[in-house]
Amino acid sequence: MVGVAYAAALVIESRTGKVVTARLTEAKIDWIEVRADGLQVHLTGTAPNEAARFRAVNMVGSLVDSSRIRDGLDVTPASAIEAPDFSVQMLRTEDGIQLIGLMPETPGDSAMSEEALAEAAARLTPGTDLTNLLETANYPAHETWGAALSFGLRALERLERSKISVMADLVEITAISDSEAEKRRLEGELRAIAPAGVQLVLDISAPRPVITPFTLRFIIDAEGARFDSCSADSDRAQRQILAAATGAGLAGRPMCTIGLGTPSPRWAEAVVLAIRAVAELGQASVTFSDADVTLLAGSDVTQSAFDKVVGELETGLPDAFSLTSTLEKKEAATQGPAEFTATVSEDGKVELRGRLTDEIQRSAVGAFARAAFEGADVLTATRLDETLPDGWPVRVLAGLEALAEVEHGSLLVRADTVEVTGVTGSLETRGRITQILSGKLGQGHTFRVNIRYDEALDSSASLPTPEECAADVNRVIARTKITFPPSSAEIAATARPVLDELSAILVACPPMQLEIGGHTDAQGSESGNQALSQARAEAVLVALQGRRVDISGMTAVGFGEATPIADNDTEAGREANRRIEFVLKRAPEAVVETSPEAEPTAKVTATAELANEVGPDFSSDTSPSVAPTEKTIRPRPRPEDLEAEDSP
Repeated sequence: MVGVAYAAALVIESRTGKVVTARLTEAKIDWIEVRADGLQVHLTGTAPNEAARFRAVNMVGSLVDSSRIRDGLDVTPASAIEAPDFSVQMLRTEDGIQLIGLMPETPGDSAMSEEALAEAAARLTPGTDLTNLLETANYPAHETWGAALSFGLRALERLERSKISVMADLVEITAISDSEAEKRRLEGELRAIAPAGVQLVLDISAPRPVITPFTLRFIIDAEGARFDSCSADSDRAQRQILAAATGAGLAGRPMCTIGLGTPSPRWAEAVVLAIRAVAELGQASVTFSDADVTLLAGSDVTQSAFDKVVGELETGLPDAFSLTSTLEKKEAATQGPAEFTATVSEDGKVELRGRLTDEIQRSAVGAFARAAFEGADVLTATRLDETLPDGWPVRVLAGLEALAEVEHGSLLVRADTVEVTGVTGSLETRGRITQILSGKLGQGHTFRVNIRYDEALDSSASLPTPEECAADVNRVIARTKITFPPSSAEIAATARPVLDELSAILVACPPMQLEIGGHTDAQGSESGNQALSQARAEAVLVALQGRRVDISGMTAVGFGEATPIADNDTEAGREANRRIEFVLKRAPEAVVETSPEAEPTAKVTATAELANEVGPDFSSDTSPSVAPTEKTIRPRPRPEDLEAEDSP
């Protein structure tokens, strides 16, 4: 009997365990271990939460009597609620400032509260409404939150049209500046004040400037062909204008500003016709001030040639343009012409001499000079002459405004001309002076601009060129390589000094197109090598970005094993092939296109050599090498239609 009872107990025990396990498996409860011991059912395991434990026990209780269940289940401890990611969006427009986001309810020692941030933002735009959509949460902030928020507010103060996103470890700024020069200035200031430990991402755009008046001045004289000022309304118009000027004898690479404000969509057509007219006369100048065109021919031009060219130009100009043409007469000896002169010396002293109409004009000219040459010692030594021609005050004030654009120089005002001579540290000064004089004097008035550019006075000239920056980068990586652990995209700690040195070089460089290329040897799969090289190139890019380098023009490209520079059959060759390269990329050459009427030989190409350095032999080095690849920009093929036009 004892044996029968024991056997029956084993059968009940086995069946009970199987039934309970099957039911739990059917309910997809796989975290319970079931063990039957006689009539008792032992449950062990860890439930994800209390509700799951209760459900499982009830399910087993529906199969066996609850008194037979031995509950040995545990419950996973409830995890603490994670602190939210604090962030603030700041949007500033002409209508005011909007604040949106989540901030810590209790800021740290150096962080601003929600109220303090709103008050500080409101002070930036007095007279406008502040939209405050900030919320708070009672969680501690990251240690860099206060510094990042303060930096975002300082950036908002500088940028009147901007969107700023602030997080504890990242500040993203999108803004619009008024000019390319202001864009560079703002980028430099923001990078200089960015807090440590906070990544800065900048996207500041500079729209095309509004040119008022829309000005162009082209001259051919004893010094050759040149632009005093050049404006275009599009890239195509710029190419057409430069092509015509090159055909007229212009050498070098002149500046021609692309901007808004053209008086006619046929601006380029009118300018090209006028430049050809100047070239045909041989000694002349043409000035565009919006739709007013002034053609001045030199005294050596014959009357018949002048009449022919002017007639053709008047007929060809689009309807919106008005032409005034003048043929200079040979100067006869005259005695004592009425003059006004102004000089600005190298030490900043300003002297005003010559004739003015009355005491009111003398006072006005003196006040204008003190305002235009702020901080300068202004000496007024003029005499009054009531017989001066009409428009004399306008000519004097326009000349002084133009003279204020140079570092030092002189102004000569006569009845027949206004002449500005001087030295400047900006390539844009000549165009600005031409703009001032053509706009103030009006159509038909003669002026001369003789400005010399001195690179020593140009603060921007000290900036390294992209080629110089690339050469410096190549020197660094030729001396010390960027290394990675085997089969890893994480930069080795020993490579941090070289990254610091590279970032110090690149931070001081102008924006440039730089390709960071990753290369591997031929060991491993092709796809694996490509992915590894891409990841390593991206790691270098991110490392530079974290060091406040402007990476907007940089790209990370993985080439894998596709471009070996040595034999992969040897260890030395494989080491040479494992490398990171920095390659300066240049935009395709700008080939000047000509309009159908343009001279067939008028073509300008811009070429540049890339900076390349020859580094030492790293065949015995176990880290990836950085071997620059020689790149050469080649001219585009000459279009067949132009070749046909050149044929006799």
